[in-house]
Amino acid sequence: MAKQKIVRAKVLAVVQARMGSTRLPGKVMKPLAGRTLIEVLISRLRKAKTLDEVLVATTTEKTDDVLAAHCKSKRIPVFRGSSEDVLKRYVDACRKYSASVVVRITGDCPLADPQLVDSLIRSFAKQKVDYLSNTNPPSYPDGLDIEVFTIEALEKAADRASSGYQREHVTPYIYQSGNFKTGNFANQDDFSKERWTVDESNDLKVVDDIFQHFSPRIDFSWKEVMELRKKNPKIFLWNRHLVRNEGAKLCTGQKLWKRAKQVIPGGNMLLSKRPEMFLPDQWPAYFSKAKGCKVWDLDGKEYIDMSIMGIGTNTLGYGHHEVDEAVRQVIQKGNMSTLNCPEEVYLAEKLIELHPWAEMVRLARSGGEANAIAVRIARAATGKDKVAICGYHGWHDWYLSANLGDDKSLDGHLLPGLEPEGVPGNLRGTVFPFTYNNFSQLEALVKTHDIGIIKMEVMRNQGPQDNFLQKVRKLATERGIVLIFDECTSGFRETYGGLHLKYGVNPDMAMFGKALGNGYAITAVIGKRVVMEAAQKSFISSTFWTERIGPTAALKTLEVMKREKSWEQITQTGISIRKGWQSLADKHGLEIEQWGLPALAGFTFRSPHALAYKTLITQEMLKKGYLAGNSVYVCLEHTPALVTGFFDALNPIFAVIKECEIGRDVMSLLNGPICHSAFRRLN
Repeated sequence: MAKQKIVRAKVLAVVQARMGSTRLPGKVMKPLAGRTLIEVLISRLRKAKTLDEVLVATTTEKTDDVLAAHCKSKRIPVFRGSSEDVLKRYVDACRKYSASVVVRITGDCPLADPQLVDSLIRSFAKQKVDYLSNTNPPSYPDGLDIEVFTIEALEKAADRASSGYQREHVTPYIYQSGNFKTGNFANQDDFSKERWTVDESNDLKVVDDIFQHFSPRIDFSWKEVMELRKKNPKIFLWNRHLVRNEGAKLCTGQKLWKRAKQVIPGGNMLLSKRPEMFLPDQWPAYFSKAKGCKVWDLDGKEYIDMSIMGIGTNTLGYGHHEVDEAVRQVIQKGNMSTLNCPEEVYLAEKLIELHPWAEMVRLARSGGEANAIAVRIARAATGKDKVAICGYHGWHDWYLSANLGDDKSLDGHLLPGLEPEGVPGNLRGTVFPFTYNNFSQLEALVKTHDIGIIKMEVMRNQGPQDNFLQKVRKLATERGIVLIFDECTSGFRETYGGLHLKYGVNPDMAMFGKALGNGYAITAVIGKRVVMEAAQKSFISSTFWTERIGPTAALKTLEVMKREKSWEQITQTGISIRKGWQSLADKHGLEIEQWGLPALAGFTFRSPHALAYKTLITQEMLKKGYLAGNSVYVCLEHTPALVTGFFDALNPIFAVIKECEIGRDVMSLLNGPICHSAFRRLN
C-alpha cells in the first residue's frame, strides 16, 4: 500500500542512537527477537504509513563505528554528527535529507508503535502546530514517546538554545520557550507509569519477554502489549522500581553509579566514597579531572572540593606538579622489573630519619594492608594473639573479629554497623576494643586477657587527656606488650611525621599512609628492630608492594612537605575553618560540636535533625559549585580567599537550618533521601 502523505513536505523520522549509553552500554545493538534492538525499532517504524523515510542519527565517535556499519549492512540510512551537541546533529541530519517535518524517536524505544506515529503526524497536520508530542504531560507508557515538529522550529531552536540541557535533549527550547505553537496528544487513560523503554538491564529483560511472547511477530501494537500487561503482569515487574525520564534528570556520574551497582558489590571499592554517604541520588559520583582543590565531574562541571579531598590523601592538593613529574619520569623509565626499585630503600631510610626510635621499615600500598602487616609482625614478635584496639584500623579479618560477639564492639570506632560476615568464627575473643582516654578500661583488659599488642590511633576526634598516651606507653613497657600507633590518617597533618612526635610518646611500631604519597598508593610500617625482624618468621609478601611509583611519589611528597612546612599551613587553615563554622553557628543561634584534627576538621549539629542538615548543606553547596558537607580535609590549595568564599556560600544555608530548628520542615527542602551515617548494604 502506498504511504499516505499529510502534506507534500517530506516527513522524516530521526532515531537518535549511540553505543555509549552510560547505564546500559551498547543497548541499541543488544539482541532482541533474533535481531538487534535498533533493527527491530527501524522495522517497526517503517510500517508507519505517514513516514517518508526513517534515519538513524548517531555520533562521529569511534565507539559508534560498529552501529553505523551495522545500519548500513541492513540498508538503514545513517547520519553521523556531534556527540556533544545533539540538537546540531538533528539539524544537520534533517537538512541533508531535506526534511520538512521531523519525527523524533530515541533508539531505546523498540516498542515504538507505527500506528501511534501515524496518529500523531495526522494530528500535527490537523492542528497546524509547530510542535506536537505525547509527552507533555505523558499519558502513554514510557517507551512510546513521540515528538513531531517542523524543520523551521528545529532550526530556530538550534540558533537560540543556549543551555547544555536544551542542546542535549533537542526539543526543550521548542516546547519551553513560548515562541512556538505547541500541542499534546493525550491518551484517554493515563498509562504513563508503565515502563517499556530500555535504559537499564532490567528494562531489556521486560522488553525481551514481550517480544518472546509475540514471537515471531514484531508488528504487534501497543494496545496488544497493554492486554498482555493485564493477563501476565509478572513479565512487567523487572523494572517497576525505575523512574520515568530519570536519565534526563541524572548527571552522567549518577547514571554511571546506577550501572556500577549492577556489576560491583556496593557500587565501588571504598565505602567512604559512595554517593549515599554524601547526597543520595544527586552526588556526581565520578570525576574526570582533579587539580589543586578543584574537581571536574564527567559532564565537565567544576567543583571546589571543601570535603574529604580524596579521603585525606592529597595534603599538597590534587595533581601536584612536582610529585606528578617524578611519577612521569618513573613511568618513562619503567615501573616494574625483575629487579627491585632503589626508591624503597631511600624511602625506608627517610622514614627512619624522621622517627629516630624506629630502625626498620616494611612498605605496602594501602592502609588496611599496613595494619594487617603490623599486627602479623607484632603477633610473631610476642607469640601472643590477643590485641587491644582503639580506633579504626581497616577491613581485614583480624580487626572485624572484634564484632563477632553480640555487643557490636566496633560501633564506637568510627563506623557503626560493620558486619563481620565472612570473618572466621574462631577469631572470636582475639581483639578487644577500648575507649580513647579511658585508661582504666585498657588496664582492665590487660589484666583480664593475655594481651600481646595494643594498637591505637594517636587521636581522631579528640586529643589525649590526663597523660593518656604516656600511661599507655608505660603499661605496654611494663607488660612486654607491643604498642602500635596507627598514623595512616593522622601522619603528616600536624607534624613532619607521626602525630606522636607532638606528644613525645614513641610506640614500638607505627603505620603511615594517605598523605604520604599525595594521592599515589603507598603505605609504610616502621618499627623497632627487635619487633620488625619478626617479619622474617612469617610470610608477608606481595607483588605490587615492589612497584616503583608509590615510593617515588612518597619521596617527592616528603621533599615538598618539608620545604613548604605543609603541616603548619594546613593546620592553620583548619583552625580558620573551625572558627568560621563556630562564627556561623553563633550568628544564627545554632549549637554545633566540633571534632577531629584541625587539618581533618568536622562538626555536627546538636539536633535530632543533624543528618538531614548535613544532607541539606551538601545539596545546596553542590548547586553553588562546592563538594561540601560537615567536614573539610585541608590541603595547601585551600587559600584564605577560597575559604572566605566557602563561608559566604554557607552562610544562607545556616540561616535556613535555623528556620528548621524553629519549625520549618527540613525534609521538604531535600530533593532526595538523607545521606547515610554508617555502613549499609547498597542494593
